[in-house]
This record gives sequence, structure tokens and C-alpha cells, in this order.
Amino acid sequence: MPDPAIALDELRGRLAAEFPEAFHPGSSLSIVAIAHGMAQLRYAFRPKSLRPGGTISGTTLMTLADATMYVAVLASIGWVPLAVTTNLSINFLKKPGPRALDAECRLLKLGKRLAVGEVSIRSEGEDELAAHATSTYSIPSGGGKITPK
Repeated sequence: MPDPAIALDELRGRLAAEFPEAFHPGSSLSIVAIAHGMAQLRYAFRPKSLRPGGTISGTTLMTLADATMYVAVLASIGWVPLAVTTNLSINFLKKPGPRALDAECRLLKLGKRLAVGEVSIRSEGEDELAAHATSTYSIPSGGGKITPK
């Protein structure tokens, strides 16, 4: 598998700086692994992510799917923070119980302007999918670099 376009430690640091609400130390989201065209993230269990009935909320699953896709895109193109979700479709396949979630994204297509990927989400220790998502990201022309103020 090809090396990522950005080092894992650099990506973690930049995400923590730009998206502290999601990627701060102690956050539920953590990046497990990256490579060109893929990412693996974990969502640590938090009781506040439960909905009535004792299952993890759909919002939590969608957040994990989107974050995993974003990390896979950045791992493949480098630091382009203005890459954005243009589509996310998710199928909830099994009620995930109150434990951590593991997500893996594989990019299906990576072009100059669009990236398409699929994300598989499982409850910790289970083989069966809890959710499956497909997503498209728009990649800005010129890399979408943020200009300091």
C-alpha cells in the first residue's frame, strides 16, 4: 500500500488545531491508521452517544463515517482542509451496543476534484457491520490552502 501524503503525527496535530471540537486529546475520535486511499478511526464509547433503547445514535455513526472519509482523503492528497463532503449516504445495518466503534474507509476513486469512498463501521470486537456509508468529497482546485489572517 502506498505511503500516505501526510505523516500520521502531522495529520493528528493539524486536525487537533483546526478542528479541536472533534480531534482534541481525550476526544471520542482517534485516528488508528492511515495509508494512501484508506483510514481507520475509532470512536471511544461515551454514554452521551446512546439514544433511547441503549443503542448508539445515528448521528454518532454519521459523524464517524464522515470523519473517517475526511481522514482518508487527507491521507491521500495531503493537508487540504477545505476539502468538503458533497454527499454522504449511510445504511444502518445492526444496532450497535454501548461500546467503541471501529471504522475503515477505502477510497474507490480519487480524482483531481472528487474523491469517492466507502466506510464500514463495526462495534468493537464484532465482524458484522453496524453501518455502511458511501461518501463523495469535493477537492478544491489549487489545494484549498487557508491563508493566514
